[in-house]
Amino acid sequence: MTAYALHPQVGLRDERFGALAYHYGNRRLTFLNDARLVDVVRTAAEYDDIDAALDAAGIAPSARPAYLAALARLTDAEVLVARD
Repeated sequence: MTAYALHPQVGLRDERFGALAYHYGNRRLTFLNDARLVDVVRTAAEYDDIDAALDAAGIAPSARPAYLAALARLTDAEVLVARD
């Protein structure tokens, strides 16, 4: 499984609904509407792969497809980047 990190040009701002992610390079604003998804995005770089980050956030196996889809969209939006 791939390891991810928050893009170095992205700032996260906590909100009542989750967080706002602002990419200072492409000027894209992304809404993260799930607190556990915000936790995964914030801490992804601390883990060897995304499965470990999802485990740490307490994401159940049955919910993983939805989270993996959301993480893929965040990668497409350049909020997250794959790392070696």
